[in-house]
Amino acid sequence: MAVSPEKLKEMLHDKDELALLDVREQGVFAKEHQLLACCIPLSHLELRVCDLVPRLTTRMVLVDQGPSEKMRLAEKTAERLNAFGYSNVAILEGGIEGWRTAGLELFSGVNVLSKAFGEFVETTYNTPRLSAEELKTKIDMGQKLVILDSRPKEEYHRMSIPGGINSPGAELVYRVADLAPPPETIVVVNCAGRTRSIIGAQSLINAGIPNPVAALKDGTMGWQLAGFGLEYGQDRHAPTPSAGGITKARACAARVAKRFCINKVKRDALDAWAEETGRRTLYILDVRLPEEFQAGHLEGARNAPGGQLVQATDEYVAVRNARLVLVDDNEVRATMTASWLIQMGWSDVHVLAGGIGDGPLVQGAH
Repeated sequence: MAVSPEKLKEMLHDKDELALLDVREQGVFAKEHQLLACCIPLSHLELRVCDLVPRLTTRMVLVDQGPSEKMRLAEKTAERLNAFGYSNVAILEGGIEGWRTAGLELFSGVNVLSKAFGEFVETTYNTPRLSAEELKTKIDMGQKLVILDSRPKEEYHRMSIPGGINSPGAELVYRVADLAPPPETIVVVNCAGRTRSIIGAQSLINAGIPNPVAALKDGTMGWQLAGFGLEYGQDRHAPTPSAGGITKARACAARVAKRFCINKVKRDALDAWAEETGRRTLYILDVRLPEEFQAGHLEGARNAPGGQLVQATDEYVAVRNARLVLVDDNEVRATMTASWLIQMGWSDVHVLAGGIGDGPLVQGAH
Protein backbone atom coordinates (compact mmCIF):
# COMPACT_ATOMS: atom_id res chain seq x y z
CA MET A 1 0.00 0.00 0.00
CA ALA A 2 1.21 3.51 -0.81
CA VAL A 3 0.28 6.83 0.78
CA SER A 4 0.71 10.26 -0.77
CA PRO A 5 2.66 13.02 0.98
CA GLU A 6 -0.60 14.88 1.56
CA LYS A 7 -2.21 11.84 3.14
CA LEU A 8 0.82 11.25 5.37
CA LYS A 9 0.67 14.85 6.54
CA GLU A 10 -2.94 14.23 7.62
CA MET A 11 -1.92 11.02 9.41
CA LEU A 12 0.81 12.86 11.33
CA HIS A 13 -1.80 15.21 12.77
CA ASP A 14 -4.50 12.71 13.73
CA LYS A 15 -4.66 11.06 17.14
CA ASP A 16 -4.09 7.46 16.09
CA GLU A 17 -0.83 5.62 16.59
CA LEU A 18 1.66 5.99 13.76
CA ALA A 19 5.26 4.90 13.21
CA LEU A 20 7.00 6.91 10.49
CA LEU A 21 10.15 4.95 9.73
CA ASP A 22 12.98 6.22 7.54
CA VAL A 23 14.83 3.12 6.35
CA ARG A 24 17.87 4.86 4.83
CA GLU A 25 21.25 4.76 6.53
CA GLN A 26 21.86 7.19 9.41
CA GLY A 27 24.29 9.40 7.50
CA VAL A 28 21.87 9.88 4.61
CA PHE A 29 18.98 10.43 7.04
CA ALA A 30 20.95 13.17 8.80
CA LYS A 31 21.30 15.18 5.59
CA GLU A 32 17.53 15.57 5.18
CA HIS A 33 14.50 13.92 6.71
CA GLN A 34 11.00 14.51 8.01
CA LEU A 35 10.70 16.03 11.48
CA LEU A 36 8.74 13.17 13.09
CA ALA A 37 10.55 10.31 11.36
CA CYS A 38 12.47 7.65 13.27
CA CYS A 39 15.55 6.28 11.53
CA ILE A 40 15.68 2.48 11.41
CA PRO A 41 17.99 1.56 8.54
CA LEU A 42 17.12 -1.62 6.67
CA SER A 43 20.57 -2.91 7.69
CA HIS A 44 19.54 -2.65 11.38
CA LEU A 45 15.89 -3.65 11.01
CA GLU A 46 15.99 -6.98 12.85
CA LEU A 47 17.94 -5.48 15.74
CA ARG A 48 15.70 -2.48 16.41
CA VAL A 49 12.18 -2.73 15.05
CA CYS A 50 10.71 -4.99 17.76
CA ASP A 51 11.73 -2.54 20.49
CA LEU A 52 10.75 0.60 18.62
CA VAL A 53 7.50 -0.74 17.16
CA PRO A 54 6.40 -3.50 19.55
CA ARG A 55 2.80 -3.89 18.33
CA LEU A 56 2.43 -5.85 15.07
CA THR A 57 -0.74 -4.03 13.97
CA THR A 58 0.69 -0.51 14.36
CA ARG A 59 0.16 1.84 11.40
CA MET A 60 3.56 2.15 9.76
CA VAL A 61 4.73 4.33 6.87
CA LEU A 62 8.14 3.61 5.38
CA VAL A 63 10.31 6.28 3.76
CA ASP A 64 13.32 5.95 1.48
CA GLN A 65 15.01 8.40 -0.90
CA GLY A 66 12.44 8.04 -3.66
CA PRO A 67 12.36 7.33 -7.39
CA SER A 68 16.09 7.94 -7.85
CA GLU A 69 16.87 5.30 -5.22
CA LYS A 70 17.71 2.10 -7.08
CA MET A 71 17.93 -0.06 -3.94
CA ARG A 72 14.14 0.03 -3.34
CA LEU A 73 14.79 0.17 0.39
CA ALA A 74 11.17 0.80 1.39
CA GLU A 75 9.86 -2.13 -0.67
CA LYS A 76 12.48 -4.50 0.73
CA THR A 77 11.75 -3.31 4.27
CA ALA A 78 8.01 -3.83 3.78
CA GLU A 79 8.64 -7.38 2.64
CA ARG A 80 10.71 -8.15 5.72
CA LEU A 81 8.21 -6.50 8.07
CA ASN A 82 5.37 -8.50 6.58
CA ALA A 83 7.43 -11.65 7.11
CA PHE A 84 7.93 -10.63 10.77
CA GLY A 85 4.15 -10.35 11.17
CA TYR A 86 3.60 -6.60 10.81
CA SER A 87 0.25 -6.23 9.05
CA ASN A 88 -0.34 -2.50 8.53
CA VAL A 89 2.64 -1.33 6.49
CA ALA A 90 2.52 1.42 3.85
CA ILE A 91 5.16 3.22 1.76
CA LEU A 92 5.39 6.95 1.15
CA GLU A 93 4.89 7.70 -2.54
CA GLY A 94 8.01 9.27 -3.96
CA GLY A 95 9.91 9.00 -0.68
CA ILE A 96 11.90 12.01 0.48
CA GLU A 97 11.99 13.39 -3.06
CA GLY A 98 8.21 13.20 -3.29
CA TRP A 99 7.82 14.92 0.08
CA ARG A 100 10.06 17.76 -1.09
CA THR A 101 8.27 18.06 -4.43
CA ALA A 102 4.99 18.40 -2.54
CA GLY A 103 6.44 21.52 -0.88
CA LEU A 104 6.73 19.94 2.55
CA GLU A 105 9.52 20.64 5.05
CA LEU A 106 12.70 18.62 5.49
CA PHE A 107 15.27 18.94 8.26
CA SER A 108 18.96 18.12 8.68
CA GLY A 109 20.77 16.68 11.69
CA VAL A 110 19.84 14.04 14.24
CA ASN A 111 17.45 14.17 17.21
CA VAL A 112 16.16 17.38 15.63
CA LEU A 113 12.85 17.53 17.46
CA SER A 114 14.50 17.16 20.87
CA LYS A 115 17.17 19.74 20.06
CA ALA A 116 14.60 22.21 18.77
CA PHE A 117 12.66 21.65 21.98
CA GLY A 118 15.77 22.57 23.97
CA GLU A 119 15.94 25.91 22.16
CA PHE A 120 12.23 26.43 22.85
CA VAL A 121 12.82 25.74 26.56
CA GLU A 122 15.65 28.25 26.82
CA THR A 123 13.59 30.95 25.11
CA THR A 124 10.36 30.20 26.98
CA TYR A 125 11.85 29.88 30.47
CA ASN A 126 14.72 32.30 29.91
CA THR A 127 17.05 29.67 31.33
CA PRO A 128 20.15 31.34 32.87
CA ARG A 129 23.43 30.61 31.13
CA LEU A 130 27.11 31.31 31.55
CA SER A 131 29.72 31.57 28.83
CA ALA A 132 32.94 29.59 29.13
CA GLU A 133 34.80 32.83 29.91
CA GLU A 134 32.35 33.74 32.68
CA LEU A 135 32.63 30.30 34.24
CA LYS A 136 36.44 30.39 34.07
CA THR A 137 36.44 33.76 35.82
CA LYS A 138 34.26 32.42 38.64
CA ILE A 139 36.55 29.39 39.04
CA ASP A 140 39.68 31.59 39.12
CA MET A 141 38.05 33.86 41.71
CA GLY A 142 37.37 30.87 43.94
CA GLN A 143 33.61 31.31 43.94
CA LYS A 144 31.66 28.46 45.51
CA LEU A 145 30.30 26.41 42.62
CA VAL A 146 29.82 22.88 41.34
CA ILE A 147 29.95 21.83 37.69
CA LEU A 148 27.61 18.95 36.83
CA ASP A 149 28.13 17.17 33.52
CA SER A 150 24.76 15.88 32.32
CA ARG A 151 26.05 13.48 29.66
CA PRO A 152 26.25 9.66 29.95
CA LYS A 153 29.43 8.53 31.63
CA GLU A 154 30.98 7.29 28.36
CA GLU A 155 30.81 10.79 26.91
CA TYR A 156 32.02 12.33 30.16
CA HIS A 157 34.95 9.89 30.36
CA ARG A 158 36.02 10.87 26.84
CA MET A 159 36.48 14.54 27.73
CA SER A 160 35.22 16.84 30.46
CA ILE A 161 35.60 20.29 31.97
CA PRO A 162 38.18 20.37 34.80
CA GLY A 163 36.48 19.69 38.09
CA GLY A 164 33.20 18.62 36.49
CA ILE A 165 31.22 15.82 38.12
CA ASN A 166 29.23 13.37 36.04
CA SER A 167 25.49 13.41 36.79
CA PRO A 168 23.54 12.40 33.68
CA GLY A 169 20.24 14.12 32.85
CA ALA A 170 17.54 12.81 35.15
CA GLU A 171 20.13 12.20 37.88
CA LEU A 172 20.54 15.94 38.50
CA VAL A 173 17.52 16.57 40.72
CA TYR A 174 17.99 13.13 42.31
CA ARG A 175 21.59 13.79 43.41
CA VAL A 176 22.12 17.56 43.59
CA ALA A 177 21.25 18.10 47.28
CA ASP A 178 24.36 16.26 48.47
CA LEU A 179 26.60 17.88 45.83
CA ALA A 180 25.69 21.49 46.57
CA PRO A 181 24.29 21.66 50.12
CA PRO A 182 25.00 25.37 50.83
CA PRO A 183 22.24 27.33 49.04
CA GLU A 184 24.73 29.94 47.87
CA THR A 185 26.67 27.33 45.86
CA ILE A 186 26.28 28.02 42.13
CA VAL A 187 25.26 24.94 40.12
CA VAL A 188 26.48 24.95 36.51
CA VAL A 189 25.18 22.25 34.17
CA ASN A 190 27.11 21.35 31.03
CA CYS A 191 26.89 18.83 28.20
CA ALA A 192 28.69 18.47 24.87
CA GLY A 193 26.85 21.37 23.26
CA ARG A 194 23.57 22.94 24.34
CA THR A 195 20.42 20.88 24.68
CA ARG A 196 21.17 18.75 27.72
CA SER A 197 22.72 21.73 29.52
CA ILE A 198 19.52 23.73 29.02
CA ILE A 199 17.16 20.90 29.99
CA GLY A 200 19.31 19.95 32.98
CA ALA A 201 19.58 23.47 34.33
CA GLN A 202 15.90 24.13 33.85
CA SER A 203 15.06 20.82 35.56
CA LEU A 204 16.84 22.03 38.69
CA ILE A 205 15.07 25.38 38.49
CA ASN A 206 11.65 23.77 37.94
CA ALA A 207 12.36 21.49 40.90
CA GLY A 208 12.85 24.55 43.10
CA ILE A 209 16.33 23.94 44.47
CA PRO A 210 17.57 26.95 46.48
CA ASN A 211 20.86 27.35 44.61
CA PRO A 212 21.60 29.69 41.70
CA VAL A 213 21.58 27.55 38.52
CA ALA A 214 22.94 28.17 35.03
CA ALA A 215 23.59 26.23 31.85
CA LEU A 216 27.07 26.40 30.36
CA LYS A 217 26.67 28.00 26.93
CA ASP A 218 27.86 25.56 24.24
CA GLY A 219 29.12 23.03 26.80
CA THR A 220 32.48 21.33 26.49
CA MET A 221 32.65 22.45 22.87
CA GLY A 222 32.35 26.09 23.89
CA TRP A 223 34.89 25.59 26.67
CA GLN A 224 37.44 24.18 24.25
CA LEU A 225 36.75 26.81 21.57
CA ALA A 226 37.39 29.49 24.22
CA GLY A 227 40.91 28.09 24.52
CA PHE A 228 40.52 26.35 27.87
CA GLY A 229 41.87 22.87 28.55
CA LEU A 230 39.79 19.74 29.01
CA GLU A 231 40.32 16.66 31.15
CA TYR A 232 40.32 13.17 29.68
CA GLY A 233 39.53 9.78 31.19
CA GLN A 234 37.91 11.14 34.35
CA ASP A 235 35.61 8.95 36.48
CA ARG A 236 34.18 11.46 38.95
CA HIS A 237 30.50 10.80 39.42
CA ALA A 238 27.73 12.00 41.66
CA PRO A 239 27.39 9.62 44.65
CA THR A 240 24.28 7.74 45.63
CA PRO A 241 22.06 10.22 47.48
CA SER A 242 21.96 10.19 51.26
CA ALA A 243 18.67 9.70 53.08
CA GLY A 244 18.41 13.46 53.48
CA GLY A 245 19.23 13.98 49.81
CA ILE A 246 16.50 11.57 48.73
CA THR A 247 13.98 13.34 50.97
CA LYS A 248 14.81 16.66 49.32
CA ALA A 249 14.72 15.11 45.85
CA ARG A 250 11.29 13.62 46.50
CA ALA A 251 10.00 17.01 47.64
CA CYS A 252 11.35 18.53 44.42
CA ALA A 253 9.73 15.84 42.30
CA ALA A 254 6.41 16.28 44.09
CA ARG A 255 6.41 19.97 43.17
CA VAL A 256 7.12 19.14 39.55
CA ALA A 257 4.46 16.41 39.47
CA LYS A 258 1.85 18.86 40.72
CA ARG A 259 2.88 21.62 38.34
CA PHE A 260 2.76 19.42 35.23
CA CYS A 261 -0.18 17.21 36.31
CA ILE A 262 1.84 14.01 36.03
CA ASN A 263 -0.27 10.88 36.30
CA LYS A 264 0.86 7.96 38.43
CA VAL A 265 -0.17 4.41 37.61
CA LYS A 266 -0.18 1.50 40.04
CA ARG A 267 1.37 -1.84 39.27
CA ASP A 268 -1.95 -3.65 38.79
CA ALA A 269 -3.03 -1.06 36.20
CA LEU A 270 0.30 -1.44 34.42
CA ASP A 271 -0.20 -5.20 34.33
CA ALA A 272 -3.65 -4.65 32.82
CA TRP A 273 -2.19 -2.35 30.16
CA ALA A 274 0.37 -5.02 29.34
CA GLU A 275 -2.53 -7.33 28.49
CA GLU A 276 -3.84 -4.74 26.00
CA THR A 277 -0.72 -4.51 23.85
CA GLY A 278 -2.50 -6.14 20.91
CA ARG A 279 -4.66 -3.01 20.67
CA ARG A 280 -2.48 -0.26 22.15
CA THR A 281 1.29 0.25 22.07
CA LEU A 282 2.90 0.27 25.50
CA TYR A 283 6.47 1.35 26.23
CA ILE A 284 7.81 0.58 29.72
CA LEU A 285 10.94 2.72 30.00
CA ASP A 286 13.30 2.42 32.96
CA VAL A 287 14.97 5.83 33.26
CA ARG A 288 17.67 4.84 35.77
CA LEU A 289 21.35 4.41 34.97
CA PRO A 290 22.31 1.33 32.90
CA GLU A 291 24.05 -0.39 35.81
CA GLU A 292 20.95 0.01 37.98
CA PHE A 293 18.77 -1.38 35.22
CA GLN A 294 21.01 -4.43 34.83
CA ALA A 295 20.94 -5.07 38.57
CA GLY A 296 17.17 -5.56 38.44
CA HIS A 297 14.30 -4.28 36.30
CA LEU A 298 10.69 -5.05 35.47
CA GLU A 299 10.06 -7.69 32.86
CA GLY A 300 9.29 -6.03 29.55
CA ALA A 301 11.07 -2.79 30.44
CA ARG A 302 13.80 -1.20 28.36
CA ASN A 303 16.53 1.04 29.71
CA ALA A 304 16.15 4.66 28.58
CA PRO A 305 18.17 6.89 30.95
CA GLY A 306 16.06 9.98 31.53
CA GLY A 307 18.38 12.61 30.08
CA GLN A 308 18.94 10.62 26.91
CA LEU A 309 15.23 9.86 26.54
CA VAL A 310 14.52 13.60 26.38
CA GLN A 311 17.60 14.36 24.25
CA ALA A 312 17.02 11.55 21.72
CA THR A 313 13.39 10.49 22.10
CA ASP A 314 13.25 9.09 18.56
CA GLU A 315 15.93 6.54 19.45
CA TYR A 316 13.68 4.98 22.11
CA VAL A 317 10.10 5.57 20.94
CA ALA A 318 8.98 5.34 17.31
CA VAL A 319 5.19 5.21 17.68
CA ARG A 320 3.47 8.57 17.96
CA ASN A 321 0.49 8.68 20.38
CA ALA A 322 1.65 5.52 22.16
CA ARG A 323 1.32 4.94 25.91
CA LEU A 324 4.52 5.53 27.90
CA VAL A 325 5.15 4.36 31.47
CA LEU A 326 8.34 5.62 33.08
CA VAL A 327 9.92 3.58 35.84
CA ASP A 328 12.60 4.13 38.48
CA ASP A 329 13.01 3.20 42.15
CA ASN A 330 11.39 6.14 43.96
CA GLU A 331 9.59 8.23 41.30
CA VAL A 332 12.09 11.13 41.29
CA ARG A 333 13.86 10.47 38.00
CA ALA A 334 10.71 9.17 36.32
CA THR A 335 8.79 12.28 37.35
CA MET A 336 11.44 14.68 36.09
CA THR A 337 11.64 12.85 32.76
CA ALA A 338 7.85 12.72 32.43
CA SER A 339 7.62 16.47 32.97
CA TRP A 340 9.70 17.06 29.85
CA LEU A 341 7.97 14.47 27.66
CA ILE A 342 4.63 16.07 28.53
CA GLN A 343 5.96 19.48 27.53
CA MET A 344 7.23 17.94 24.28
CA GLY A 345 3.68 16.94 23.40
CA TRP A 346 3.48 13.32 24.53
CA SER A 347 -0.04 13.16 25.93
CA ASP A 348 -0.15 9.64 27.40
CA VAL A 349 2.81 9.60 29.81
CA HIS A 350 2.66 7.98 33.25
CA VAL A 351 4.98 7.31 36.20
CA LEU A 352 4.89 3.95 37.96
CA ALA A 353 3.76 4.66 41.52
CA GLY A 354 6.31 3.48 44.05
CA GLY A 355 8.84 2.51 41.40
CA ILE A 356 10.03 -1.02 40.78
CA GLY A 357 9.48 -2.12 44.39
CA ASP A 358 10.94 -5.42 45.49
CA GLY A 359 10.08 -7.53 42.50
CA PRO A 360 9.74 -9.73 40.70
CA LEU A 361 12.71 -8.30 38.81
CA VAL A 362 14.80 -9.44 35.87
CA GLN A 363 18.59 -9.07 35.96
CA GLY A 364 20.95 -8.36 33.12
CA ALA A 365 20.86 -6.21 29.99
CA HIS A 366 17.77 -5.95 27.80
